[in-house]
Amino acid sequence: MGSQKRVVVVGHGMVGHRFVEALRSRDGDDVWWVTVLAEERDAAYDRVGLTGYTEHWDRSRLALPGNEYAGDDRVELILRDRVTRVDTAGKYVATVLGRRISYDALVLATGSSAFVPPVPGHDLPHCHVYRTLDDLDAIRADAVRAGDGAAGVVIGGGLLGLEAANALRQFGMTPHVVERSPRLMAQQLDEAGGALLSRMVGELGIVVHVDVGTDSIESRDDGLRVTLGDGSVIDAGLVIFAAGVRPRDELGRAAGLPVADRGGVLTDSSCATVDPHVYAIGEVAAINGRCYGLVGPGYTSAEVVADRLLGGAAEFGEADMSTKLKLLGVDVASFGDAMGVTPDCLEVVVNDAVNQTYAKLVLSDDAATLLGGILVGDVTAYGVLRPMVGEQLPGDPLAIIAPRGSDSGDSGLGVGALPAAAQICSCNNVSKGDLTDAIADGCTDVPALKSCTKAGTSCGSCIPLLKQLLEAQGVQQSKALCEHFAQSRAELFEIVSASGIRTFSGLIARYGAGRGCDICKPVVASILASTSSGHILDGEEASLQDSNDHFLANIQKNGSYSVVPRVPGGDITPEQLILIGEIARDFGLYTKITGGQRIDMFGAAVDQLPEIWRRLVDGGMESGQAYGKSLRTVKSCVGSDWCRYGQQDSVQMAIDLELRYRGLRAPHKIKMGVSGCARECAEARGKDVGVIATETGWNLYVGGNGGATPKHAQLLAGDLDDETLVRYIDRFLMFYLRTADRLQRTAPWVESLEGGLDHLRDVVCNDSLGLAADFEDAVARHVDGYACEWKGVLDDPDKLSRFVSFVNAPDVADPTIEFTERSGRKVPAGSTTGLGMPKVRRGEHA
Repeated sequence: MGSQKRVVVVGHGMVGHRFVEALRSRDGDDVWWVTVLAEERDAAYDRVGLTGYTEHWDRSRLALPGNEYAGDDRVELILRDRVTRVDTAGKYVATVLGRRISYDALVLATGSSAFVPPVPGHDLPHCHVYRTLDDLDAIRADAVRAGDGAAGVVIGGGLLGLEAANALRQFGMTPHVVERSPRLMAQQLDEAGGALLSRMVGELGIVVHVDVGTDSIESRDDGLRVTLGDGSVIDAGLVIFAAGVRPRDELGRAAGLPVADRGGVLTDSSCATVDPHVYAIGEVAAINGRCYGLVGPGYTSAEVVADRLLGGAAEFGEADMSTKLKLLGVDVASFGDAMGVTPDCLEVVVNDAVNQTYAKLVLSDDAATLLGGILVGDVTAYGVLRPMVGEQLPGDPLAIIAPRGSDSGDSGLGVGALPAAAQICSCNNVSKGDLTDAIADGCTDVPALKSCTKAGTSCGSCIPLLKQLLEAQGVQQSKALCEHFAQSRAELFEIVSASGIRTFSGLIARYGAGRGCDICKPVVASILASTSSGHILDGEEASLQDSNDHFLANIQKNGSYSVVPRVPGGDITPEQLILIGEIARDFGLYTKITGGQRIDMFGAAVDQLPEIWRRLVDGGMESGQAYGKSLRTVKSCVGSDWCRYGQQDSVQMAIDLELRYRGLRAPHKIKMGVSGCARECAEARGKDVGVIATETGWNLYVGGNGGATPKHAQLLAGDLDDETLVRYIDRFLMFYLRTADRLQRTAPWVESLEGGLDHLRDVVCNDSLGLAADFEDAVARHVDGYACEWKGVLDDPDKLSRFVSFVNAPDVADPTIEFTERSGRKVPAGSTTGLGMPKVRRGEHA
């Protein structure tokens, strides 16, 4: 090899992969050959996002970009082979499969392993740790065995413990979290923040036990019996240990390398061990005697070693230990001196019990310098506050953290207030000054900034700040849909409408570049469906659809599918009810009345879908399109026909609207509601389009939605007759279809319009753009061309051929859906909803 050298990397986690990327990107002279050895079967994956695996069970979706080093012949990746020995004298490593690989430099990136406290019974069957993809597979199998609603005990109430509890919750179990400390997340939150988190977590159906240990674990016939230190007993289906981690320093110990008192291979600030040819990075490294358990410091150590191997002098500085994450739907963040241990520091606290938010800033003794803070419930200020640690605050501390909408809650704090030295991206040590320099050198959008500076390429939490910084610098933001189309979704809609192009290949050949991606393909598919009456599974268009549209059904997490026939306005005949019941009985499906006033049937295999739908179509029913970005439902109350308060026939109006707009493809799902009086029993103001009866007509509300960021719809026009109401809805929907961004609901779309609701009212009611007739004609063409998508499949042998036996959950050995009886209802074994868990959504899915 001449002057060329070999570096052996032991471990291929996030930090090991980061080291390889850093070294290869900087080694312009190709000095180093790289051999990576890993014991897991998967190449480097996002361990921080491990819990996301429970939502899709697709290992590839957690894979880190470039983790197989395709096309780089100077990197050799060896999986499923564990290093058993390091010989520092001979400068080689030996593996369990008999490999012996020499090195010029060795990088230990072995990470850490789960700590299992020596509780009696900790090694019994059904006891698990929460560390790898294989661990989650084993936990899922045990949860299925235990059954829906069974208790699952998580020992440890830190970050990992709460993620494990969330996984059990998704498996349909009732989680119990046992924490020795007097509060959850004791390392990140103070007493008040921990108390609020416990309350919010408890409302989600998770039982929290704090300030108590675990005395013993014993076997019982169908699981485990866990006895806590306070004498209470939990009969559990399984136990997960999430009580912390320990550095995997056994290779270093055996090789004679010094280790820290609490574990970890000792290194100096260059991450070099006592042997100058051996380095340690990530969780296994005790840098100047301290181990760091976060990915940010791990990445920093990887960059330091890559620089050192190429002749640099980089050193590991002060680590950023800030954390920001969403646990069980609850936002939590801590940064800097969150616990206020600095002598004579001051604390400013806002504890809003009504809105369930807690915020604390830790300040210097003169109340001028930010030292740290804690945010629970609302962490919108985190992105700007974290880089300001050690800097002087630009305004009143109380105003910065006061609840939004309060008299004190407008701080004006933004990225412009940050000094140039403020660290925007802690994962990659990128300052505001680095970013402004990159912008001055020609970076004009977020992707360019990410590519140039590496900011936002790791955890991604700083990406909103990148966009804010570009805007603050006066840079016009690109509206490109993706790397393959320079146009926005709205511009592509106009191109398709004007050009008559009806295929993705034709559109990308003329107006784009490359082959397309998972962003642009579904968007173009939606546009093509919105501008014609063709079937979405016709020809080339079929290959553009996502997993739900591909099979015209919502896939569930156990690999089965749901069937949702349309029930316009909630109006259904006895014969249709009987038909649904017979189908559910004959196919063993679980039935659920949804919030949109129709009946969802769960548990169908993909090859059963055509037979089920043939019976529904023959019975006069049609697809409810619960799988599509389109109109879902039009909810109604009983209206003037039955209700003594009803002022208009809300049922008939809901039926008319649903039949008019059924099948209308859009940037996102659309929901409507029609209430027969101001008592609002159909909850119309929580919908994209809400209609409420008055004595003289209808009030029209737009831009509402539920979900993670609920919005009340706003009044667009009042006291409308039937004809005017429908005309205005036509215009509103078509304006939205043509101008909204990808996956943008109507609520943020209305907010994004220049001029907001007033401009929208001018367009819809006053025809300020002169497009009203065009909008109405487009809806008329849609109504004339509508056809049930499932009937189109049943009438076409080619389309039917795609519905063959298909297992969509690759880790489930048997595609047959097994059901268990729980409280008089049938649910899939291992389903996501357990007894006593009423807040878990089980109807239609986004």
